[in-house]
Amino acid sequence: MESGSAGGCLPSPQDSPFGCPICLDTLKDPVTIPCGHNFCLGCLGAHRHRPGAGAGGGQGAPRCPLCQEPFPADLQLRKNHTLCELLQLRQPPPGARSPMAPPAPPGEPGDAPQRQEEGVLCDVCPEGERATAAQSCLVCLASFCPPHLQPHLRSPAFQGHRLVPPLRRIEDSLCKLHLRPLESFCRTDQACICQLCQGQQHRSHEVVAVEVEREHKEAQRPKILSCVENQLDELGVTIAQTRKTVELIKSAALKEKEEVSRLFDEASRALVTFRKEVTGFIEDGERSMLLEAEEDLRQKEERRAKLAQCRQNLKRVPSTDTIYFLQEFQALKIAAEEKSSLCPSFQKELSFTKSSQAVCVVKELLVTACKNQWDQLLGKGYEESGFHGMQEAVAEPQPSDKSNNPACLETRDYFLKFAFIIDLDSDTADKFLQLFGTKGAKRVLNPIGYPESPTRFINCEQVLGENLMNRGNYYWEVEIIDGWVSIGVIAEDFNPRESYDRGRLGRNEKSCCLQWNGQNYVAWFGGFESVIQQPFFHTIGVYLEYSEKALTFYGVRDAKMTCLQQLKVARFKKGHFDPFQNKINHQFPSLFAYNLKPAFFLESVDAHMQIGPLKKDCVSVLKRR
Repeated sequence: MESGSAGGCLPSPQDSPFGCPICLDTLKDPVTIPCGHNFCLGCLGAHRHRPGAGAGGGQGAPRCPLCQEPFPADLQLRKNHTLCELLQLRQPPPGARSPMAPPAPPGEPGDAPQRQEEGVLCDVCPEGERATAAQSCLVCLASFCPPHLQPHLRSPAFQGHRLVPPLRRIEDSLCKLHLRPLESFCRTDQACICQLCQGQQHRSHEVVAVEVEREHKEAQRPKILSCVENQLDELGVTIAQTRKTVELIKSAALKEKEEVSRLFDEASRALVTFRKEVTGFIEDGERSMLLEAEEDLRQKEERRAKLAQCRQNLKRVPSTDTIYFLQEFQALKIAAEEKSSLCPSFQKELSFTKSSQAVCVVKELLVTACKNQWDQLLGKGYEESGFHGMQEAVAEPQPSDKSNNPACLETRDYFLKFAFIIDLDSDTADKFLQLFGTKGAKRVLNPIGYPESPTRFINCEQVLGENLMNRGNYYWEVEIIDGWVSIGVIAEDFNPRESYDRGRLGRNEKSCCLQWNGQNYVAWFGGFESVIQQPFFHTIGVYLEYSEKALTFYGVRDAKMTCLQQLKVARFKKGHFDPFQNKINHQFPSLFAYNLKPAFFLESVDAHMQIGPLKKDCVSVLKRR
C-alpha cells in the first residue's frame, strides 16, 4: 500500500504527521503523548476513558492506540503549539475533502447507517461516525474498521496480536482466569481454554483447536437440531395437555369450594336451628317450672302470713276471756295443720339443665368428626371409612364376661379381702358439714367454726377421706341414712376452692361419683351423667381397681352384691350412642394418673351418711377361711 498516490489508496496515519490515527482526519488541538505519537485532544481523551483501553483489555494504564505503549492515566493533555502552527499553514480550502478522510462508497449513500446497525462497529471511530469493523483483536479487546486496522497489519508491535472475525462480545473470548484468548477446546471437560489452562489444569485432557471442535460440532448439528425439533413438538403437545389439566384443576377446585361452602352453610343453619330449639326448650322449662315455683311460693307466703296472724290474735286474747281464747286457739291449730297442695319445686329435677350436656355431646361429636375427616384428607385416617372414629364414639360397651371379672361376683366375702378402712379428714370438711368422729357426717344449717385450712372445701358441702389410693384394689362401704348423698373418688391435687358448678363430685375430669337423689341413682363423671334404674340400697359398696383403672358401685343387702354401675373403658359395638360411656372411654383413664382419695358430697339439707365398719366383718371372713 503506497501513501500519497493520487489514485486512491488512503494514506496511513504514519505517512502524514498531520492526521489523527483515531478519527483519520486532520488533527484538531493536537497533543503529543510520551511515545511521540500525535492525536486530537478530544479523540485521545475519549479513548483513554473507554473501557478496555488498558493493558490486555483490563482496567490498567491506558495505552497508545498505535504502539500500545502505556502512558500515565493522569497525564495532563496539552496542545502542541508548534504542530498547531504547522496545521494552520496546511489548512485546506473550505469545502475541500480531507486527504485522511475515507471516501464514501459510490452509489450507496443511505446504506451506511443500516450496515453499522447490522454489523459490529469499530471501537476506535468517534461516536456518531463509527464504521463497520473488519476484524477484532483478542489482545486489544477491540474491533477495528479497515483504516484503523492498518497498524495491526503493518506495525511489528502488533505481530503477536490475534485477529479474528468481528465479535460483538470480545470479553467472552478471553479466559476468565488468565485473561488470555480461548484458542483450544477441552473435550474432557467440554470447555474452551487458553494456552495456560492447557498446560496446567488440562494437561492430561484431550484438547483440540477451537476450529477443529467447531467442525466436529457442525457435523453433529443436524442430528442435534432434529432431536431438538422432536422435543419441541412433544413439548408443544404436553404443554397443551398440561394447560387443559391446569384449567381442569382450577374448575374442579372452584366447584369443590362452592360445594364445601354450601355444605358448611347448611351445617351452620342446622346448628343455628338446634341452638334455637335448645334455647326454646330451656325457656319453656324455665317458664313452666317457674310458674309452679312461684305459685308454691305464693301459697307458702299466704300460709305463713295466716299463721302469723293467728298467733298474734292468740297473744292478744285477754286472760279473762275464755271463750275468745278457745276460738283463737282452735283457729291457730287448724291453720297449723293445713298442708300445701303443691310439692316443693326445689325437690324436682330441673329437666332443662341437661341441655348443656346434650350440646356438649354434639360439640364433642363435631370435634371428633372434624379431626377424623381432617386426618382422612391428610392420608392419616383409616382406609375403611372416614366415619370409623364416629362409629366408635357412638357405640355402647359390650357386656363383660362375669367369669373373668371379679367385680361381677355376687358374694360380699370376696370384696372384704380388699377392705379399706377410711377416716374422714376434718381439714377438708365444708363448714356446713358436721362430723361424728371419723366415720359419720351430716349436713347442718348453721356453719361450724372449723379452723382455716388450704384443703377445706368452701363452695361445696363435701369431705374427703384421709387415706390415699395409688396401687392395688380397695373396697369400702357407705351407709346412706338420709337425704341426697354422693359417694366417689377424687384426685389428691383437686382445688377445693373451685366454684360450685365445677367443684362438685363428678362435674369435672378429676372426680367421679354415684349419687342418690331421692328417686334413683345417677353416676357422674366429667359433667356427664348416667341414670341407673335400681331400687334404693341403704348400703353402697365401692370397689376400686387402681391398676385396672376401674371403679364399681354395688348395692349391698343381706351379704349380696348388686352391681349398680361400673366405670371402666369398654369395647365398642356399633349401633347406639352412649355419651356417658364415650366420656369414660376418652378421659376416665387419665384420672388414675393421680393419687386418689375417697370423697363424699352431702347435697340436700337433710343429707346424712356413715362409713360402714368393715373391721369386724373382715375378721370373721378371715376366720372362716
